Amino acid sequence: MGKATGFMDYTRTDNQAIAPLERIKNFNEFHTPIPVEQRQKQAGRCMDCGVPFCQNGKPLCGMISGCPLNNLIPEWNDLLWNGQETQALERLLMTNNFPEFTSRVCPALCEKACTCGLYGDPVTVRDNEYEIIEYGYAHDLMQPRTPAARSGKKVAVIGSGPSGLACADQLNRRGHSVTVFERADRPGGLLMYGIPNMKLEKSVILRRTALMEQEGVEFRLNAAVGTDVPAQELLQNYDAVVLACGASKPRDINAEGRDAQGIHFAVEFLTSTTKALLDGGLTDGNHISAKGKHVVVIGGGDTGNDCVGTSIRHGCASVVQLEMMPKLPDTRAENNPFPEWPRVCKTDYGQEEAIAVFGSDPRRYCTTVKAFLKDDKGALCGIKTVQLTFDENRRPHEVEGSEEVLPCELCLIAAGFLGCEQNVAAAFGADLTERGNVKTAQDAHQTSAAKVFTAGDMHIGQSLVVRAIREGRDTAAEVDNYLMGYTNLPGGTEA
Repeated sequence: MGKATGFMDYTRTDNQAIAPLERIKNFNEFHTPIPVEQRQKQAGRCMDCGVPFCQNGKPLCGMISGCPLNNLIPEWNDLLWNGQETQALERLLMTNNFPEFTSRVCPALCEKACTCGLYGDPVTVRDNEYEIIEYGYAHDLMQPRTPAARSGKKVAVIGSGPSGLACADQLNRRGHSVTVFERADRPGGLLMYGIPNMKLEKSVILRRTALMEQEGVEFRLNAAVGTDVPAQELLQNYDAVVLACGASKPRDINAEGRDAQGIHFAVEFLTSTTKALLDGGLTDGNHISAKGKHVVVIGGGDTGNDCVGTSIRHGCASVVQLEMMPKLPDTRAENNPFPEWPRVCKTDYGQEEAIAVFGSDPRRYCTTVKAFLKDDKGALCGIKTVQLTFDENRRPHEVEGSEEVLPCELCLIAAGFLGCEQNVAAAFGADLTERGNVKTAQDAHQTSAAKVFTAGDMHIGQSLVVRAIREGRDTAAEVDNYLMGYTNLPGGTEA
Protein backbone atom coordinates (compact mmCIF):
# COMPACT_ATOMS: atom_id res chain seq x y z
CA MET A 1 0.00 0.00 0.00
CA GLY A 2 2.97 2.34 -0.40
CA LYS A 3 4.17 3.78 2.91
CA ALA A 4 1.64 3.33 5.69
CA THR A 5 2.07 6.92 6.83
CA GLY A 6 3.06 8.33 3.43
CA PHE A 7 -0.04 10.48 3.04
CA MET A 8 0.97 12.26 6.27
CA ASP A 9 4.74 12.26 5.76
CA TYR A 10 4.88 13.65 2.21
CA THR A 11 3.11 16.63 0.67
CA ARG A 12 1.80 16.44 -2.87
CA THR A 13 4.38 17.42 -5.50
CA ASP A 14 3.37 17.67 -9.15
CA ASN A 15 5.57 17.62 -12.21
CA GLN A 16 6.63 21.21 -12.64
CA ALA A 17 5.25 23.43 -15.41
CA ILE A 18 7.44 25.89 -17.29
CA ALA A 19 6.37 29.49 -16.61
CA PRO A 20 3.67 30.75 -19.02
CA LEU A 21 5.72 33.55 -20.59
CA GLU A 22 8.51 31.08 -21.36
CA ARG A 23 6.48 28.13 -22.62
CA ILE A 24 4.45 30.18 -25.13
CA LYS A 25 7.64 30.64 -27.16
CA ASN A 26 7.17 27.17 -28.66
CA PHE A 27 4.70 24.30 -29.05
CA ASN A 28 6.61 21.80 -26.88
CA GLU A 29 5.22 19.93 -23.89
CA PHE A 30 5.93 22.08 -20.86
CA HIS A 31 5.87 19.82 -17.78
CA THR A 32 9.19 18.67 -16.31
CA PRO A 33 9.19 15.37 -14.37
CA ILE A 34 10.56 15.47 -10.84
CA PRO A 35 13.42 13.07 -9.93
CA VAL A 36 12.40 9.43 -9.58
CA GLU A 37 13.24 9.42 -5.86
CA GLN A 38 10.67 12.16 -5.29
CA ARG A 39 8.19 10.43 -7.55
CA GLN A 40 8.49 7.24 -5.49
CA LYS A 41 7.59 9.23 -2.38
CA GLN A 42 4.52 10.53 -4.19
CA ALA A 43 3.51 6.92 -4.89
CA GLY A 44 4.11 6.22 -1.20
CA ARG A 45 1.24 8.61 -0.37
CA CYS A 46 -1.25 6.05 -1.73
CA MET A 47 -3.34 4.66 1.12
CA ASP A 48 -4.51 1.41 -0.56
CA CYS A 49 -8.03 2.25 0.60
CA GLY A 50 -10.45 -0.49 1.54
CA VAL A 51 -12.74 0.97 -1.14
CA PRO A 52 -10.44 2.40 -3.84
CA PHE A 53 -12.75 4.96 -5.45
CA CYS A 54 -9.87 5.93 -7.75
CA GLN A 55 -10.25 2.78 -9.84
CA ASN A 56 -14.03 2.47 -9.69
CA GLY A 57 -14.85 4.31 -12.91
CA LYS A 58 -18.64 4.27 -12.66
CA PRO A 59 -21.26 6.94 -13.40
CA LEU A 60 -22.29 8.84 -10.30
CA CYS A 61 -25.00 11.52 -10.60
CA GLY A 62 -24.42 11.76 -14.33
CA MET A 63 -20.63 12.01 -14.15
CA ILE A 64 -17.86 9.41 -14.10
CA SER A 65 -16.17 8.94 -10.74
CA GLY A 66 -12.78 7.26 -10.85
CA CYS A 67 -10.88 5.66 -13.72
CA PRO A 68 -13.06 4.25 -16.54
CA LEU A 69 -10.26 1.76 -17.33
CA ASN A 70 -10.32 0.41 -13.77
CA ASN A 71 -6.55 0.87 -13.60
CA LEU A 72 -4.98 -1.05 -10.71
CA ILE A 73 -3.81 2.20 -9.17
CA PRO A 74 -3.02 1.14 -5.57
CA GLU A 75 -1.08 -1.86 -6.90
CA TRP A 76 1.23 0.03 -9.21
CA ASN A 77 1.62 2.87 -6.75
CA ASP A 78 2.90 0.33 -4.22
CA LEU A 79 5.30 -1.16 -6.78
CA LEU A 80 6.57 2.30 -7.74
CA TRP A 81 7.10 3.18 -4.08
CA ASN A 82 9.16 0.04 -3.64
CA GLY A 83 11.29 0.74 -6.71
CA GLN A 84 9.78 -2.10 -8.75
CA GLU A 85 9.00 -0.07 -11.86
CA THR A 86 9.18 -3.01 -14.26
CA GLN A 87 6.45 -4.79 -12.32
CA ALA A 88 4.52 -1.53 -12.03
CA LEU A 89 4.63 -1.23 -15.83
CA GLU A 90 3.24 -4.74 -16.22
CA ARG A 91 0.36 -3.91 -13.88
CA LEU A 92 -0.34 -0.63 -15.69
CA LEU A 93 -0.44 -2.23 -19.13
CA MET A 94 -2.92 -4.86 -17.97
CA THR A 95 -5.72 -2.30 -18.08
CA ASN A 96 -4.44 0.65 -20.15
CA ASN A 97 -3.21 0.23 -23.72
CA PHE A 98 -1.78 3.73 -23.92
CA PRO A 99 -0.62 5.21 -20.60
CA GLU A 100 1.60 7.62 -22.51
CA PHE A 101 -1.58 9.30 -23.83
CA THR A 102 -3.69 9.31 -20.67
CA SER A 103 -0.82 10.48 -18.45
CA ARG A 104 -0.63 13.59 -20.61
CA VAL A 105 -4.22 14.50 -21.57
CA CYS A 106 -6.57 12.79 -19.11
CA PRO A 107 -8.22 15.15 -16.58
CA ALA A 108 -7.36 12.53 -13.93
CA LEU A 109 -10.79 11.33 -12.83
CA CYS A 110 -8.88 8.96 -10.56
CA GLU A 111 -7.41 11.83 -8.56
CA LYS A 112 -10.78 13.51 -8.10
CA ALA A 113 -11.98 10.27 -6.47
CA CYS A 114 -8.83 9.74 -4.35
CA THR A 115 -9.59 9.37 -0.65
CA CYS A 116 -6.54 11.49 0.20
CA GLY A 117 -8.31 14.36 -1.53
CA LEU A 118 -11.29 14.22 0.81
CA TYR A 119 -9.53 16.33 3.45
CA GLY A 120 -6.23 17.14 1.76
CA ASP A 121 -4.40 16.72 -1.55
CA PRO A 122 -5.00 13.60 -3.67
CA VAL A 123 -2.22 11.28 -4.80
CA THR A 124 -0.42 12.34 -8.01
CA VAL A 125 -1.83 9.36 -9.90
CA ARG A 126 -1.42 10.79 -13.40
CA ASP A 127 2.19 11.89 -12.85
CA ASN A 128 2.98 8.48 -11.33
CA GLU A 129 1.51 6.85 -14.44
CA TYR A 130 3.70 9.09 -16.61
CA GLU A 131 6.80 8.01 -14.68
CA ILE A 132 5.99 4.31 -15.09
CA ILE A 133 5.29 4.33 -18.85
CA GLU A 134 8.21 6.62 -19.72
CA TYR A 135 10.47 4.40 -17.60
CA GLY A 136 9.30 1.53 -19.79
CA TYR A 137 10.25 3.30 -23.01
CA ALA A 138 13.55 4.63 -21.62
CA HIS A 139 14.64 1.16 -20.50
CA ASP A 140 13.62 -0.71 -23.69
CA LEU A 141 10.80 -2.53 -21.95
CA MET A 142 8.24 -1.52 -24.58
CA GLN A 143 9.13 -4.20 -27.09
CA PRO A 144 6.82 -5.61 -29.80
CA ARG A 145 4.50 -8.29 -28.48
CA THR A 146 3.45 -10.28 -31.51
CA PRO A 147 0.81 -13.01 -31.13
CA ALA A 148 2.10 -16.58 -31.13
CA ALA A 149 -0.50 -17.60 -33.72
CA ARG A 150 -2.97 -15.95 -36.06
CA SER A 151 -6.69 -16.76 -36.02
CA GLY A 152 -7.19 -16.38 -39.76
CA LYS A 153 -9.80 -13.67 -39.11
CA LYS A 154 -9.50 -10.18 -40.58
CA VAL A 155 -10.87 -7.01 -38.96
CA ALA A 156 -11.08 -3.51 -40.44
CA VAL A 157 -11.01 -0.64 -37.93
CA ILE A 158 -12.11 2.69 -39.39
CA GLY A 159 -10.53 5.57 -37.50
CA SER A 160 -7.22 5.72 -35.64
CA GLY A 161 -8.22 7.80 -32.64
CA PRO A 162 -7.89 6.39 -29.11
CA SER A 163 -10.84 3.99 -29.41
CA GLY A 164 -9.80 2.68 -32.82
CA LEU A 165 -6.19 2.20 -31.71
CA ALA A 166 -7.22 0.44 -28.50
CA CYS A 167 -9.61 -1.86 -30.36
CA ALA A 168 -6.96 -2.66 -32.98
CA ASP A 169 -4.33 -3.29 -30.31
CA GLN A 170 -6.54 -5.73 -28.40
CA LEU A 171 -7.71 -7.64 -31.48
CA ASN A 172 -4.17 -7.91 -32.84
CA ARG A 173 -2.91 -9.37 -29.57
CA ARG A 174 -5.73 -11.90 -29.74
CA GLY A 175 -4.30 -13.06 -33.08
CA HIS A 176 -6.67 -11.44 -35.56
CA SER A 177 -5.25 -9.57 -38.56
CA VAL A 178 -6.18 -5.91 -38.15
CA THR A 179 -6.09 -3.08 -40.68
CA VAL A 180 -6.70 0.47 -39.47
CA PHE A 181 -8.10 2.91 -42.05
CA GLU A 182 -7.39 6.61 -41.43
CA ARG A 183 -8.48 9.42 -43.74
CA ALA A 184 -5.74 11.80 -42.53
CA ASP A 185 -2.10 11.69 -43.55
CA ARG A 186 -0.93 10.60 -40.08
CA PRO A 187 -2.38 8.11 -37.59
CA GLY A 188 -3.88 9.19 -34.29
CA GLY A 189 -7.20 10.84 -35.15
CA LEU A 190 -8.16 13.21 -32.33
CA LEU A 191 -4.83 12.54 -30.63
CA MET A 192 -2.89 13.71 -33.69
CA TYR A 193 -4.89 16.66 -34.94
CA GLY A 194 -7.45 17.52 -32.26
CA ILE A 195 -5.09 17.93 -29.29
CA PRO A 196 -2.32 20.56 -29.51
CA ASN A 197 1.32 19.59 -29.50
CA MET A 198 2.00 21.27 -26.14
CA LYS A 199 -0.40 18.82 -24.48
CA LEU A 200 0.63 15.77 -26.48
CA GLU A 201 3.72 15.86 -28.67
CA LYS A 202 3.08 13.93 -31.86
CA SER A 203 6.28 11.92 -31.57
CA VAL A 204 4.58 10.17 -28.64
CA ILE A 205 1.78 8.99 -30.91
CA LEU A 206 4.08 7.93 -33.74
CA ARG A 207 6.26 6.05 -31.25
CA ARG A 208 3.25 3.95 -30.25
CA THR A 209 1.81 3.39 -33.75
CA ALA A 210 5.29 2.30 -34.95
CA LEU A 211 5.30 -0.27 -32.16
CA MET A 212 1.83 -1.45 -33.19
CA GLU A 213 3.04 -1.87 -36.77
CA GLN A 214 5.90 -4.02 -35.54
CA GLU A 215 3.31 -6.12 -33.73
CA GLY A 216 1.38 -6.69 -36.96
CA VAL A 217 -1.23 -3.93 -37.17
CA GLU A 218 -1.49 -2.42 -40.67
CA PHE A 219 -2.23 1.29 -41.08
CA ARG A 220 -3.72 2.62 -44.32
CA LEU A 221 -3.48 6.42 -44.34
CA ASN A 222 -5.19 8.92 -46.64
CA ALA A 223 -7.97 6.33 -46.93
CA ALA A 224 -11.42 7.88 -46.52
CA VAL A 225 -13.83 4.98 -46.12
CA GLY A 226 -17.11 5.58 -47.86
CA THR A 227 -15.48 7.65 -50.61
CA ASP A 228 -11.92 6.54 -51.45
CA VAL A 229 -12.52 3.06 -50.01
CA PRO A 230 -16.01 1.61 -50.71
CA ALA A 231 -17.81 0.19 -47.68
CA GLN A 232 -18.86 -2.85 -49.69
CA GLU A 233 -15.22 -3.69 -50.36
CA LEU A 234 -14.52 -3.86 -46.61
CA LEU A 235 -17.63 -5.93 -45.93
CA GLN A 236 -16.53 -8.43 -48.58
CA ASN A 237 -12.86 -8.63 -47.55
CA TYR A 238 -13.08 -8.53 -43.75
CA ASP A 239 -14.80 -10.74 -41.19
CA ALA A 240 -15.77 -7.74 -39.03
CA VAL A 241 -15.69 -3.95 -39.32
CA VAL A 242 -15.39 -1.47 -36.44
CA LEU A 243 -16.55 2.13 -36.90
CA ALA A 244 -14.45 4.38 -34.67
CA CYS A 245 -14.62 7.71 -36.51
CA GLY A 246 -15.33 9.97 -33.54
CA ALA A 247 -18.02 12.56 -32.87
CA SER A 248 -16.67 15.05 -35.35
CA LYS A 249 -19.78 16.94 -36.44
CA PRO A 250 -19.32 20.38 -34.81
CA ARG A 251 -22.09 22.43 -33.27
CA ASP A 252 -22.47 25.68 -35.23
CA ILE A 253 -23.45 29.19 -34.13
CA ASN A 254 -26.43 30.41 -36.14
CA ALA A 255 -26.21 34.17 -35.78
CA GLU A 256 -26.47 37.06 -38.21
CA GLY A 257 -23.30 37.44 -40.28
CA ARG A 258 -22.24 33.79 -39.91
CA ASP A 259 -20.97 33.84 -43.51
CA ALA A 260 -18.21 36.34 -42.64
CA GLN A 261 -14.66 35.38 -43.62
CA GLY A 262 -12.57 34.52 -40.57
CA ILE A 263 -14.95 32.18 -38.70
CA HIS A 264 -13.68 28.63 -38.23
CA PHE A 265 -14.51 25.57 -36.18
CA ALA A 266 -11.99 24.89 -33.42
CA VAL A 267 -10.79 21.51 -34.67
CA GLU A 268 -10.22 22.97 -38.14
CA PHE A 269 -8.00 25.64 -36.55
CA LEU A 270 -6.13 23.19 -34.30
CA THR A 271 -5.65 20.72 -37.15
CA SER A 272 -4.22 23.34 -39.49
CA THR A 273 -1.75 24.45 -36.82
CA THR A 274 -0.57 20.93 -35.99
CA LYS A 275 -0.24 19.93 -39.63
CA ALA A 276 1.72 23.06 -40.49
CA LEU A 277 3.90 22.55 -37.42
CA LEU A 278 4.70 18.95 -38.40
CA ASP A 279 5.14 19.67 -42.12
CA GLY A 280 7.41 22.69 -41.83
CA GLY A 281 7.56 24.27 -38.40
CA LEU A 282 4.54 26.53 -38.97
CA THR A 283 6.17 28.34 -41.88
CA ASP A 284 3.95 27.18 -44.77
CA GLY A 285 1.65 30.21 -44.65
CA ASN A 286 -1.34 27.97 -45.42
CA HIS A 287 -2.57 27.40 -41.88
CA ILE A 288 -5.28 29.43 -40.14
CA SER A 289 -3.19 32.05 -38.35
CA ALA A 290 -4.08 34.14 -35.31
CA LYS A 291 -0.95 36.29 -35.58
CA GLY A 292 -1.72 39.94 -34.95
CA LYS A 293 -5.47 39.31 -34.80
CA HIS A 294 -8.11 39.91 -32.15
CA VAL A 295 -9.41 36.39 -31.45
CA VAL A 296 -12.74 35.37 -29.94
CA VAL A 297 -13.20 31.74 -28.89
CA ILE A 298 -16.79 30.57 -28.46
CA GLY A 299 -16.89 27.77 -25.90
CA GLY A 300 -15.44 27.34 -22.43
CA GLY A 301 -14.35 23.69 -22.51
CA ASP A 302 -11.01 22.00 -23.07
CA THR A 303 -11.07 22.59 -26.83
CA GLY A 304 -11.77 26.28 -26.29
CA ASN A 305 -8.83 26.46 -23.89
CA ASP A 306 -6.63 24.75 -26.49
CA CYS A 307 -7.64 27.45 -28.98
CA VAL A 308 -6.65 30.13 -26.47
CA GLY A 309 -3.20 28.59 -25.90
CA THR A 310 -2.63 28.04 -29.61
CA SER A 311 -3.69 31.60 -30.52
CA ILE A 312 -1.26 33.02 -27.97
CA ARG A 313 1.58 30.97 -29.47
CA HIS A 314 0.66 32.36 -32.89
CA GLY A 315 1.06 35.87 -31.51
CA CYS A 316 -2.54 37.10 -31.39
CA ALA A 317 -3.29 40.72 -30.50
CA SER A 318 -5.90 39.68 -27.92
CA VAL A 319 -8.06 36.71 -27.03
CA VAL A 320 -11.49 36.48 -25.42
CA GLN A 321 -13.26 33.23 -24.52
CA LEU A 322 -17.05 33.29 -24.38
CA GLU A 323 -18.89 30.88 -22.09
CA MET A 324 -22.68 30.73 -22.23
CA MET A 325 -23.08 29.19 -18.76
CA PRO A 326 -22.37 30.84 -15.38
CA LYS A 327 -18.96 30.46 -13.72
CA LEU A 328 -18.67 27.31 -11.63
CA PRO A 329 -17.84 27.67 -7.92
CA ASP A 330 -14.18 27.66 -6.89
CA THR A 331 -14.77 24.87 -4.35
CA ARG A 332 -17.20 21.94 -4.15
CA ALA A 333 -20.80 22.89 -3.53
CA GLU A 334 -22.73 21.05 -0.84
CA ASN A 335 -24.79 19.25 -3.50
CA ASN A 336 -21.59 18.00 -5.19
CA PRO A 337 -19.97 15.79 -2.52
CA PHE A 338 -16.98 13.45 -2.79
CA PRO A 339 -16.52 11.11 -4.65
CA GLU A 340 -18.56 12.82 -7.37
CA TRP A 341 -16.61 14.60 -10.09
CA PRO A 342 -16.01 18.10 -8.65
CA ARG A 343 -17.96 20.68 -10.64
CA VAL A 344 -15.59 23.54 -9.85
CA CYS A 345 -13.94 26.27 -11.88
CA LYS A 346 -10.43 25.47 -13.08
CA THR A 347 -7.96 27.79 -14.74
CA ASP A 348 -6.27 25.73 -17.44
CA TYR A 349 -2.95 26.32 -19.18
CA GLY A 350 -4.38 28.51 -21.95
CA GLN A 351 -6.14 30.79 -19.51
CA GLU A 352 -2.98 30.97 -17.37
CA GLU A 353 -1.06 32.07 -20.44
CA ALA A 354 -3.66 34.69 -21.39
CA ILE A 355 -3.48 36.13 -17.87
CA ALA A 356 0.32 36.27 -18.09
CA VAL A 357 0.34 37.91 -21.55
CA PHE A 358 -2.70 40.21 -21.41
CA GLY A 359 -3.14 40.70 -17.67
CA SER A 360 -6.66 39.29 -17.28
CA ASP A 361 -8.65 36.08 -17.50
CA PRO A 362 -9.96 35.71 -21.08
CA ARG A 363 -13.24 34.11 -20.01
CA ARG A 364 -16.56 35.94 -20.09
CA TYR A 365 -19.39 33.97 -18.53
CA CYS A 366 -23.14 34.13 -19.23
CA THR A 367 -22.34 35.61 -22.64
CA THR A 368 -23.38 34.58 -26.12
CA VAL A 369 -23.05 35.85 -29.69
CA LYS A 370 -25.75 38.17 -31.01
CA ALA A 371 -24.20 38.82 -34.45
CA PHE A 372 -21.00 38.58 -36.47
CA LEU A 373 -19.95 41.90 -37.98
CA LYS A 374 -18.36 42.20 -41.44
CA ASP A 375 -16.39 44.88 -43.20
CA ASP A 376 -17.14 45.99 -46.76
CA LYS A 377 -15.11 43.06 -48.11
CA GLY A 378 -17.08 40.46 -46.15
CA ALA A 379 -14.30 39.82 -43.63
CA LEU A 380 -15.04 39.46 -39.93
CA CYS A 381 -14.25 42.65 -38.02
CA GLY A 382 -16.22 42.30 -34.80
CA ILE A 383 -18.68 40.29 -32.72
CA LYS A 384 -21.76 41.65 -31.00
CA THR A 385 -22.34 39.84 -27.69
CA VAL A 386 -25.13 39.88 -25.15
CA GLN A 387 -25.20 38.77 -21.52
CA LEU A 388 -27.56 36.06 -20.33
CA THR A 389 -29.47 35.28 -17.19
CA PHE A 390 -31.08 31.93 -16.38
CA ASP A 391 -34.49 31.21 -14.85
CA GLU A 392 -35.34 28.45 -12.40
CA ASN A 393 -35.64 25.98 -15.30
CA ARG A 394 -32.15 26.97 -16.54
CA ARG A 395 -33.58 28.63 -19.64
CA PRO A 396 -31.42 31.53 -20.85
CA HIS A 397 -32.77 35.06 -21.28
CA GLU A 398 -30.96 38.06 -22.74
CA VAL A 399 -30.15 40.92 -20.37
CA GLU A 400 -31.57 44.12 -21.81
CA GLY A 401 -28.96 46.76 -22.52
CA SER A 402 -26.01 44.36 -22.13
CA GLU A 403 -24.97 44.25 -25.77
CA GLU A 404 -21.28 44.85 -26.48
CA VAL A 405 -19.12 44.82 -29.61
CA LEU A 406 -15.77 43.05 -29.41
CA PRO A 407 -13.07 43.59 -32.05
CA CYS A 408 -12.48 40.30 -33.83
CA GLU A 409 -10.74 39.18 -37.02
CA LEU A 410 -10.68 35.50 -36.11
CA CYS A 411 -13.52 33.62 -34.41
CA LEU A 412 -13.09 30.01 -33.35
CA ILE A 413 -16.21 27.96 -32.58
CA ALA A 414 -15.58 25.40 -29.84
CA ALA A 415 -19.20 24.78 -28.86
CA GLY A 416 -19.08 20.98 -28.78
CA PHE A 417 -20.23 18.32 -31.21
CA LEU A 418 -23.54 16.93 -32.50
CA GLY A 419 -22.54 13.31 -33.07
CA CYS A 420 -20.64 11.59 -35.84
CA GLU A 421 -20.28 12.57 -39.47
CA GLN A 422 -23.05 10.47 -40.94
CA ASN A 423 -21.53 9.47 -44.28
CA VAL A 424 -19.51 6.53 -42.92
CA ALA A 425 -22.39 5.13 -40.88
CA ALA A 426 -24.71 5.54 -43.86
CA ALA A 427 -22.24 3.77 -46.16
CA PHE A 428 -22.47 0.66 -43.96
CA GLY A 429 -26.21 0.99 -43.29
CA ALA A 430 -25.76 1.54 -39.54
CA ASP A 431 -28.66 3.26 -37.77
CA LEU A 432 -28.13 6.41 -35.71
CA THR A 433 -29.66 7.58 -32.44
CA GLU A 434 -31.59 10.83 -32.09
CA ARG A 435 -28.35 12.43 -30.85
CA GLY A 436 -26.46 11.48 -34.00
CA ASN A 437 -24.42 8.60 -32.60
CA VAL A 438 -24.29 5.08 -34.03
CA LYS A 439 -27.10 3.05 -32.49
CA THR A 440 -26.53 -0.21 -30.60
CA ALA A 441 -28.29 -2.17 -27.89
CA GLN A 442 -27.69 -1.11 -24.29
CA ASP A 443 -24.11 -1.88 -23.16
CA ALA A 444 -23.30 -3.39 -26.57
CA HIS A 445 -21.30 -2.30 -29.62
CA GLN A 446 -22.81 -4.24 -32.54
CA THR A 447 -24.71 -2.00 -34.93
CA SER A 448 -27.86 -2.67 -36.93
CA ALA A 449 -25.64 -3.64 -39.89
CA ALA A 450 -24.35 -7.20 -40.17
CA LYS A 451 -20.81 -7.74 -38.78
CA VAL A 452 -20.37 -3.99 -38.17
CA PHE A 453 -19.48 -2.70 -34.68
CA THR A 454 -18.80 0.76 -33.29
CA ALA A 455 -16.59 2.25 -30.58
CA GLY A 456 -15.65 5.51 -28.89
CA ASP A 457 -17.20 8.92 -29.43
CA MET A 458 -18.99 7.66 -32.55
CA HIS A 459 -20.90 5.39 -30.17
CA ILE A 460 -21.24 7.35 -26.91
CA GLY A 461 -20.81 10.94 -28.10
CA GLN A 462 -18.07 13.43 -27.30
CA SER A 463 -16.10 12.24 -24.29
CA LEU A 464 -12.62 11.71 -22.86
CA VAL A 465 -9.61 9.85 -24.28
CA VAL A 466 -9.68 7.46 -21.32
CA ARG A 467 -13.32 6.56 -22.01
CA ALA A 468 -12.52 6.10 -25.70
CA ILE A 469 -9.79 3.60 -24.80
CA ARG A 470 -12.25 1.71 -22.61
CA GLU A 471 -14.77 1.72 -25.45
CA GLY A 472 -12.14 0.29 -27.80
CA ARG A 473 -11.24 -2.47 -25.36
CA ASP A 474 -14.88 -3.43 -24.77
CA THR A 475 -15.64 -3.41 -28.49
CA ALA A 476 -12.62 -5.63 -29.17
CA ALA A 477 -13.92 -8.20 -26.69
CA GLU A 478 -17.33 -8.15 -28.37
CA VAL A 479 -15.83 -8.51 -31.85
CA ASP A 480 -13.62 -11.36 -30.64
CA ASN A 481 -16.63 -13.13 -29.20
CA TYR A 482 -18.47 -12.64 -32.51
CA LEU A 483 -15.57 -14.08 -34.51
CA MET A 484 -14.58 -16.97 -32.24
CA GLY A 485 -17.70 -17.82 -30.26
CA TYR A 486 -15.96 -16.89 -27.00
CA THR A 487 -13.40 -14.37 -25.80
CA ASN A 488 -10.70 -14.16 -23.17
CA LEU A 489 -10.14 -10.44 -23.70
CA PRO A 490 -10.91 -8.15 -20.72
CA GLY A 491 -14.43 -6.79 -20.74
CA GLY A 492 -15.89 -9.65 -22.75
CA THR A 493 -18.20 -12.52 -21.90
CA GLU A 494 -18.37 -16.00 -23.31
CA ALA A 495 -21.11 -16.86 -25.75
